[in-house]
Amino acid sequence: MDNEIFQLQYALDTFYFLICGALVMWMAAGFSMLEAGLVRSKNTTEILTKNVALYAIACIMYMICGYSIMYGGGDFNLFLDGIVGDGVTGAEEPASYAPSADFFFQVVFVATAMSIVSGAVAERMKLWAFLMFAVVMTAIIYPMEGAWTWGGEAVFGMYTLGDLGFSDFAGSGIVHMAGASAALAGVLLLGARKGKYNADGSVNAIPGANLPMATLGMFVLWMGWFGFNGGSVLATASVESANAVAIVFMNTNAAAAGGLVAALLTANALFGKADLTMALNGALAGLVAITAEPSTPTALQATVFGGIGGVLVVFSILTLDKLKIDDPVGAISVHGVVGLFGLLLVPVTNDGSSFSGQLIGALTIFGWVFGASFVSFFIIKKVVGIRVSEEEEYDGVDLSECGMEAYPEFVAAR
Repeated sequence: MDNEIFQLQYALDTFYFLICGALVMWMAAGFSMLEAGLVRSKNTTEILTKNVALYAIACIMYMICGYSIMYGGGDFNLFLDGIVGDGVTGAEEPASYAPSADFFFQVVFVATAMSIVSGAVAERMKLWAFLMFAVVMTAIIYPMEGAWTWGGEAVFGMYTLGDLGFSDFAGSGIVHMAGASAALAGVLLLGARKGKYNADGSVNAIPGANLPMATLGMFVLWMGWFGFNGGSVLATASVESANAVAIVFMNTNAAAAGGLVAALLTANALFGKADLTMALNGALAGLVAITAEPSTPTALQATVFGGIGGVLVVFSILTLDKLKIDDPVGAISVHGVVGLFGLLLVPVTNDGSSFSGQLIGALTIFGWVFGASFVSFFIIKKVVGIRVSEEEEYDGVDLSECGMEAYPEFVAAR
């Protein structure tokens, strides 16, 4: 390739990678707004603190060791040894983008996985216990399963998932199901919020305090997802890659639209009302469903896949409530159940994968992340405790954990 053409392609691909990374970073704001809108007002400050802190922790821990574990075979000095290089000088086969851009893109993915956990354990988990888990999740748990999937490392030295026919384009399983698996472990150890379930098995709805904020959060996530899926093409400076990016953007948008409409119709059929929270989760479910393979379906297939995800998430949320698994924002259903569904959809349009490979990959991700997270949460529980007291939960964790309220003018409205 002509050197000038290569330098232009390198610059364009690097710039595109960074812009997509910035869009994914903005998903942190989406999760913050969504979760803050779906919890009660007395727990708003704490959930926001969790989200801003987990993002910073993810960036630090992934830099220190997470990236090296995931892509460097455990070389803890990889970051210091030259990740900030230009990708051109001295390379036998130079990368098409700056290695530091790759790190930035990857670090916002690990933060996304951790953000999924915060909503599921909302309103009753201790702030510092949660942040302790964030250190373990972003430094070890996520990078290990990432090494076995995107990193191409053999699982426990035995086999590589790619050789078995596993494919996950942008992370339905690697990011979303992994985050939900960790969330499930935490929720099972925490237990349900006080007053959520009655002795006779009936469920008490605990509505969120700010649905406009939750809706804004969903739209921010929808926008950020274009970077999440589009950036996973890894290039844009050629006709082929530009066309691939356009298809991924188109299908990502179509799946979200299909998920929202399907969830809204399903909720209306079940409840006789147009449930906004189900519509919001339906859009996110559509996005999760298409994330494993947004490059090969047609726009119609993407819409249908998203629609099925939207229906699935409604029934999943209702089923988890029947099982008394209390997830205030529906994160386990959106990212876990539909994340698995997204993985199983891949072979429908991508003949480079197989259903058996997808199942093995899903079991590997769930088994490792759930098991390691359960052990981590259990140790934290024994050492410092993970749940606030019943009195603190009743008063709201904003006061006990953060010493301030998000809406001080409306204290009486708790």
